[in-house]
Amino acid sequence: MHLKIAIVDDEPADRAYLMELTRRWGEAAGHTLQLETFPSAESFLFQCEAEGGFQILLLDIEMGGMDGVTMARKVRQADDAVQIIFITGYSDYIAEGYEVEALHYLMKPVDEGKLFSVLGRAAEKLRKNERALTLDLGDETVRLPVHKVRWAEVQGNYVTVHAETGYTVRMTLGELERQLDDRFFRVGRSAVVNLSCITRVTKAAIFLSDGSQIPLPRGAYEKVNRAIINQR
Repeated sequence: MHLKIAIVDDEPADRAYLMELTRRWGEAAGHTLQLETFPSAESFLFQCEAEGGFQILLLDIEMGGMDGVTMARKVRQADDAVQIIFITGYSDYIAEGYEVEALHYLMKPVDEGKLFSVLGRAAEKLRKNERALTLDLGDETVRLPVHKVRWAEVQGNYVTVHAETGYTVRMTLGELERQLDDRFFRVGRSAVVNLSCITRVTKAAIFLSDGSQIPLPRGAYEKVNRAIINQR
């Protein structure tokens, strides 16, 4: 698999260290890597605007100028598929990580084994993102990447698939489930939700990053939380 990876860190030694570890991971995993490093969030955003195409970001949080969380918000507005891995010396940014759908946090100094594991997960997610649904809407056919599906709900003989917009097709929820992957969780009889889009879960509802709320059936709270933990 060819992967374009950016390392953004304002410490030269940390950039060099992460680049060397990432190269080793690519060789061991059999991937072809295009690796680029940036000394600041601003320099990355400038090049990304002109060039783009980065699939994995290894992103330091505490940097002079723009911090990594602010940069991640800007990146996520334009790209919902890029895999964001935060590198930090602190553990105080988990809430912000949910907001930008970060894949993982790695604490400095970065452990080689943990980095290899997280990069492997990122590559697998990117591979899954190549899958797509073909939705027959009657007057047109839409090809929708699976990772863009936030949730789906059934009403009678029809399922509405919620992505950036909604698509209503004649099928059962079970038929849709078979075309999805392990990022998705069945919520009772009437809905399927993308676990990576969940920002908060209460005993009454699931809250998604787009503002949607999905009612949670009685007894489902623990199951949803277990699925989120296992998926991450």
